Amino acid sequence: MPRLFTGLEIPSDVADELAFLRGGVFGARWIDPEFYHLTLRFIGDVDQARAEDVFDELQRIERKAFPVTFDGLSAFGGDRPRALVANALPSSELTGLQAEHERAARRAGLAPETRKFTPHVTLARLRGVSPETAADYLGARSLPAPLTFVASRFILYSARDSVGGGPYIEEASFALGSRLRSG
Repeated sequence: MPRLFTGLEIPSDVADELAFLRGGVFGARWIDPEFYHLTLRFIGDVDQARAEDVFDELQRIERKAFPVTFDGLSAFGGDRPRALVANALPSSELTGLQAEHERAARRAGLAPETRKFTPHVTLARLRGVSPETAADYLGARSLPAPLTFVASRFILYSARDSVGGGPYIEEASFALGSRLRSG
């Protein structure tokens, strides 16, 4: 069964800028820059028929290309930090596309996503890192300036069953802006 999710690919120039933030945290497993992505909808382990249903529903999404901006760093997990992330601004275009992915997943028969959408790119997964260590890292690092790219497509990815971080395989890509309805 494939483990699927949808997301935005991060262009190499933006990934390179984010990669400069790697290092300095014992207990961090840094994600390789070629696997950076912004998850829109986790689908999970599904059989081939359900995967085809998801693909069919994703093909129906019609949205324009739009800018995505990363404007800061944070950690997920509070008192038990589990990830260091670059935060993306939740623009109406980005949250609208994510909502379309949620509706597509539900039409394909998946249960509703219960987690709030927090647009981000995971830079590192943490194990045994104290809140103080995560805070020290965040206090010593910042984005050099807001990083922006134009999201011109979204991807249906598959992943091997693991603890995350890749490798991810691009199963299909869907252009933004090329299938817009007129009028």
